[in-house]
Amino acid sequence: MQLPLGSDPRTEILRRIHAALIARFGRIIRPPEKRRDPVWTLVQGVVGARSKTRISNANTDNLLAEYGAWESVADAPVDELTDRLRTATFPGQSAQRLKACLTEIREQRGEVSLTHLHNLPIEDAMAWLESLPGVGRKISAGVLNASTLNRKALVIETAHCRVMQRTGLIPPTADFARAFDELMPVLPEEWAAEDMDEHHLLAKRLGQTYCRPKQPDCASCPIRQDCRTAGQM
Repeated sequence: MQLPLGSDPRTEILRRIHAALIARFGRIIRPPEKRRDPVWTLVQGVVGARSKTRISNANTDNLLAEYGAWESVADAPVDELTDRLRTATFPGQSAQRLKACLTEIREQRGEVSLTHLHNLPIEDAMAWLESLPGVGRKISAGVLNASTLNRKALVIETAHCRVMQRTGLIPPTADFARAFDELMPVLPEEWAAEDMDEHHLLAKRLGQTYCRPKQPDCASCPIRQDCRTAGQM
């Protein structure tokens, strides 16, 4: 995308979109008590492929409650983990990836801990996380932003990505990693990590309600004035 000299116009569009979404849905602020340990957040992402959030949350809580520590989860046989994750959409795949991921963390860090991510630059922290089995951009950004780390990394998932594609803020074929790379440099500079989290949650809500995969309700959409797709309807 060829941009004019000076500030990127997408920054102001993001400000307007954020304000419009707050006006329609209200604030969606993640309270401190809802922020979980980074390892919990990582596990939730790894076992949550194509599963509803409530199911992956419950599976993650149940694993920690049953085994008592993530080191014990890493030591559990894959067949046993598969049985524990039977409510997941892909229990066998999730079990294999989880064991491989936790094992790799322990081999590199000496324990199943992500405390070292507190001090790493965002780019280095994300690269380290994405070197782990089963960890892509959505999970790495979630670990940094939605956990107790509370760092500046914009989470992109399916509904959010669809909204950004349809508005024209990112290319129509952009995946999560490309969407992240496109949007992070143009986010309003005053946004804190909490604002990025709220923007993701609001855009996700929009994608689940008005900006649905099929038959989007463009006429009622609160951001239609800034949406390229709605302008073509």
